[in-house]
Amino acid sequence: PHTMSLATSDEAGLPDVRIVMLHGADETGWSFASHAGSRKGRHLTARPYAALCFYWPVLGRQVRVRGPVSAAPSEEAQGDLHARSTGALAAALTGRQSEILGSVEELARASESAWDRARSEPEAPVPSWTLYRLRPEEVEFFQGDEARRHVRLRYRSTEEGWTRELLWP
Repeated sequence: PHTMSLATSDEAGLPDVRIVMLHGADETGWSFASHAGSRKGRHLTARPYAALCFYWPVLGRQVRVRGPVSAAPSEEAQGDLHARSTGALAAALTGRQSEILGSVEELARASESAWDRARSEPEAPVPSWTLYRLRPEEVEFFQGDEARRHVRLRYRSTEEGWTRELLWP
């Protein structure tokens, strides 16, 4: 999977969800990135816990993950950003994610300037760029069934390791 839904909560506990790009998954967790001052960044600062959902509608499958989120060291975040495309760097350099935008023309000017900088300075730092890592405490695998006898397998992290549970649909 290349993208996933990311659910966070704001300071008041109100939920929010959006689609984000998966930057990696390994023994330390599932990684995604954003500006620290973006809406999701502010949510994760206030409440460092999130849920992910990967969905394949044609196959009737989804994988749900939830757990605490932490920020990777800045050097790792910058390395992640600079391993991506020039366009990704230009978008990060455009910055101001989730802030009020005055006009589409303002965005075009800022974007053009950011593209120029990304092309001429491919290692340009973006201090607010943050690589987040969700460490799973619970993972659920869902397989849909035409007769509505869906199969749900939930794995929960415990002190002894992972427990596996079969859930009713």
